[in-house]
This record gives sequence, C-alpha cells and structure tokens, in this order.
Amino acid sequence: MAPKVLVSDKLSETAVQIFRDRGIDVDFMPDLGKDKEKLAEVIGQYDGLAIRSATKVTPTILKHATNLKVVGRAGIGTDNVDKEAASKQGVIVMNTPFGNMITTAEHAIAMMFAVARQIPEASESTHAGKWEKSKFMGVELTGKTLGVIGAGNIGGIVCDRARGLKMKVMAFDPFLGEEKAKQMGVQKVELDELLAAADFITLHVPFTETTKNILSRENLAKTKKGVRIINCARGGLVDEVALAELLQSGHVAGAAFDVFSVEPATENPLFNLPNVVCTPHLGAATTEAQENVALQVADQMSNYLLSGAVENALNMPSMTAEEAKIMGPWVKLADHLGNFVGQMTDEPITAINILYDGSVAEMNLDALNCSVVAGIMKKANPDVNMVSAPVIAKERGIKISTTNQDKSGVFAGYIKVTVVTAERERSIGGTVFSDGKPRFIQIKGINIDAEVGANMLYTTNEDVPGIIGTLGQTLGQNGVNIANFTLGRADAGGEAIALLYVDEPIQANVLKDLDATGLFKQVKPLQFDVA
Repeated sequence: MAPKVLVSDKLSETAVQIFRDRGIDVDFMPDLGKDKEKLAEVIGQYDGLAIRSATKVTPTILKHATNLKVVGRAGIGTDNVDKEAASKQGVIVMNTPFGNMITTAEHAIAMMFAVARQIPEASESTHAGKWEKSKFMGVELTGKTLGVIGAGNIGGIVCDRARGLKMKVMAFDPFLGEEKAKQMGVQKVELDELLAAADFITLHVPFTETTKNILSRENLAKTKKGVRIINCARGGLVDEVALAELLQSGHVAGAAFDVFSVEPATENPLFNLPNVVCTPHLGAATTEAQENVALQVADQMSNYLLSGAVENALNMPSMTAEEAKIMGPWVKLADHLGNFVGQMTDEPITAINILYDGSVAEMNLDALNCSVVAGIMKKANPDVNMVSAPVIAKERGIKISTTNQDKSGVFAGYIKVTVVTAERERSIGGTVFSDGKPRFIQIKGINIDAEVGANMLYTTNEDVPGIIGTLGQTLGQNGVNIANFTLGRADAGGEAIALLYVDEPIQANVLKDLDATGLFKQVKPLQFDVA
C-alpha cells in the first residue's frame, strides 16, 4: 500500500505534485491546519503531515496520529511542533533549513540599509507631502563594523554580503572554528567584544535555552553607543523592553525587527518608536523561497517514506538518500543485533556498548546507534523506532557508548553489540555479506555464521554428542520445519550454541519438550522483522 500524506497548510501545487509523481497518495487540504478538531479527527489515516506555520502539531494531535511517521515543515522554524511529544511517539520532525537562507539573509541586509538611512520614515514623510531632507541624516555601511551573532547558514551569507559592502565583520558563534572564520573573512570574537565594538549587530541563531534573551538588558548595556540592532532570526532573542528604553535614551540609534517575542505582534514595546523598522516576519516571504521550501519538504518526506532516507531531521540523525542505499542493510543488521540481545535480556539494562569495525566504522554511526537501541527496546515496547528509542533509553538512564576501529579480522566490516546489566554482559556480532543480507557471526564470543530469519530458536548446551539429533527429532515431532541450522562452540567439550531458522514461531510445547531432554542450559525462541 502506498504511503499517504496530508498537506494541511498552503503548499505549492508543484510540491503536491512531487508526492503524486513519487507514488504517494496525498490529500491537499490547505485550510485544515486551522481546524484542530477536524485535524485530530482525520490525522490517524496518514503516514506523513506536511505543514507550514498555521498547523499546530500538539500532543493532542499526535495522540490521534496513530500511523504518523513524519512531520515535514516547509521552512526553518518548528515552534508549532511539539518535538518532544513527537519523539516519544517515534515521529520524525523535519524542516527545510536551506530553502530560504538567501531570502532571509537578503532581508537582514535590506533591514540594515533601511535603519541606516531611515528609509521607511523618510518615505512616509515624503508621501505626506513633506520635504524633510535635513531630518533624515543617515550613516554609511562602508567601513562600519558588523557584529554577527550566529555565523551558520544564514549568518554566513550575511557575512559574505556585508564583506561585499566593505564592512568589517566580526562573528560570535561557539561552533565557528578559527580556520572556518579565516575562510569566511571574518574575525571570530567573544560576545562581549562584539557588543563593545559593533556599529551594527544582526542576530542569526535559533531560539533555544542558550540563546534565549541573548541580548538581555545587561548585554544591551554593553553595546557601543549609536549601535543599530537587526533581528530577522527569532523572537525572544532580545529584551524588547530594555531595547525600547535604550532607543528612547539615544544609546541605541536604531533597530530593525522582523520577528517578535509574541506573534502575531499587534502591540510591542518597539512599535511607534523613531528609527525602528518593523516587518511582519517577512524573512522567508519571497516567491522563490516559498517555492523552494515547499519543493524541499515534499522531496524529503517522499525520500523518507519510500527509502528511509532522513534529511534535515530535528529529532534523529540525518541519513541522505545515497547513504540510505549503502547503509540500509547495515541499519537492518544493527536492528537485528539489538533485537537479539533485547529478547535475550530479562533484567534492567544499565549500558549499551557498540563496536564498529572496518568499513562500517566510516558510516553514519549516529543513525546506526539509533537502530541498535531501537532493536533492544522492542521487547519492552514493540512500537519503538529509531526516533523514540534514544529518548526512552535516556529516560531509563541507560548509558550508550561507541567504539570504532580499523579492520581487525576477516570481515570488511562488522558490528558488535554488548548489553550490560547488574548481573551479566551479553554480546552479539554481525556483518553484511556481499548479497546485502545481514548475518550473525558471533554470540557470546563463539563464532557462527547464521542467516537471520523471522522465526528462530537459540539454544545453549555443553558440547556433547546428540544435540543435533535431539533438536531435529524434537522439532520434527512437533511439525516444525528447519530452514537453516547453525552450530558453534568455544572449545571441544566446552560451551556450545545452536541457532535455528524455522518456518513458524516456536510454540510453548516445543520448548517444554526440549527442556525435558535435560541437554540444554537455555532454550529461547526469537522473532525478527526481516521484511
């Protein structure tokens, strides 16, 4: 059955057609996002939800979204999506951070020009029939110092445009390295240095607990007299009341804001102050940007629903379509390994240790880690997936560690998963053969070569004659057909294991008959999703 997507906000027809062209059923209801009750009523039938800013994806909506796998936001901001609730439910939240980068950066530059030359007030005055030429004395941008808070995608473009205007650019960004700063032609500084030196300050950071009120009353007081401040990023980054007071006192010469702490902004401390330019969150409001983000979100959601590729996800590691083609079998193997130790472990898990060897060590390990943890958690919660599993593990206080190393054995690459409890450690290793099929290659340190089947039987015993005959006879008497049979032992006469791939789930009476032979230390039925 084809995946089904709901578009509940206004999205371009071209974007909607992308879903259809990819073989996805899509319902285009651009006004549904405003009707919370109707959305909750229908959301349960959809695998994907494509939105802009009007649709609010709340815990209540998610509660009804029993089949939902992905929410795609056409744009950067996802304040209208409860990402914690989505993660716990295993729903991927994607945005489109690159579709409106240029548009938003250009708006910031335009706002900087506008406040430097007081263009909006001068225009209004001239429209009113006045000719107040001496009233609107401006300043040049050339030679001025621009302080950029956040030099990522959009901030980086602003830096580039500002250098083209012959401005001196300094940037505060904890994630900006010295070498990258040199490549960008900007001076990397701490925040206090930026505040003290900048003639213009522009913000380009997301709204987080770290960046909230980054231009607080205290930090605004540290700014250079005559500074002009531009915010086209997110509301809540600046103390608007304190800024209004500094504008009125003359310490701040001007401000240009496209975003506000409360939106829609019908009133604000910055409104109606001289030399304050305000626009209604227009950063991404160009024809090109709206089309770009719509096309991007449709493409990303289609890639995920059809191939498992995860791009620009906010609550799980991304994995491009190209990565998904190569990593798909390894992601499946990681799930199987986790699922094996998860089914074998009855006591609380305290730690998960994952070893990546050889070629797999160079892959997207974050995504593989999520798959391992999801496999382990399936026993306790069958509905868990790569999104929700890390959240559950964190809530339970499980420590997850990874090690990656160069090729150390006969296999080009392999994964080994070890689960730690208060009573024991249990490990399993696996690889992917050239045919793309995952294989178990080691259990409890004992080498094997086992194909993974939907229904399996795992046994442990002392290495004595008769085990193969007993397993075959007991399963045969109970009508269980064996598809594959793998044995392994530590040493002659020591501990031995068997892993059987059978056609049907092992029933309780079979386990009882095997226990009754007295030959087995452990008999465990296992099930895997091999689809």
